[in-house]
Amino acid sequence: MPRMPRIFPLAALCLFASVGAQSAFAQESDDSLSTEIELGAIFTSGNTEDENVKFKGNVVWIRDAWEYGFSIDGFRSSKQNVLAAQRVYTVGSATYNLNEDSFILSRIAHEDDRFSGYDGQSDFSVSYGQNLLRDRENLDWNYTIGAGMRYSQAPTENTKEGIIRLATELRWNVSDNALFIQTLSVESGKESSIGRSESSIQSDIMENLSMKFSIKMKHQTEVPLGRKKTDSEASVTLLLRL
Repeated sequence: MPRMPRIFPLAALCLFASVGAQSAFAQESDDSLSTEIELGAIFTSGNTEDENVKFKGNVVWIRDAWEYGFSIDGFRSSKQNVLAAQRVYTVGSATYNLNEDSFILSRIAHEDDRFSGYDGQSDFSVSYGQNLLRDRENLDWNYTIGAGMRYSQAPTENTKEGIIRLATELRWNVSDNALFIQTLSVESGKESSIGRSESSIQSDIMENLSMKFSIKMKHQTEVPLGRKKTDSEASVTLLLRL
């Protein structure tokens, strides 16, 4: 059986270390801390040596009017022990709630995709957001609009450009044990624009364990020569809430 890639155990270790440190602090200060971990994997051996691993971790820490978040999303695929795909996307954020309906979001993200034609892409933005449909028991909808910078590293040149970022998220409690989430974002710059979409539905198996099905899409208007503009990913994972 193929070995688990090193990046995923390391990512999990970093996530658990972060959770442990923040959990101890949260207990002392009576703050709110929540953690979600997703994992899905397929390994084959014998006539076909394939390996597909999907990992995602998310930590949210709420303290008074502040909400801090960190997430890491990774995927790795190999065929006959030859790397076919590897992507890691990390996001850190800090949100200050002005009141029940509006907030300020600062966000930094970095993507390392071995087969995108870029050595890496990073962006930072500050946005204003509003919570909509707050009076609905089973629906939560918000949007953000802001500006920032994006830095793209390519083998031939590096580019830096200003961006306008628009994003929205819809959360719908379909039933007592099923949740649908739709996120959309657009980061528009002079050189290139990036759009992302994720649709997911998760169903509880036990109190802290769910099965999750998700579809992701990423579209970039300008990409290095020989690369496709649109990437898609469909996955089924187990989601553990700590």
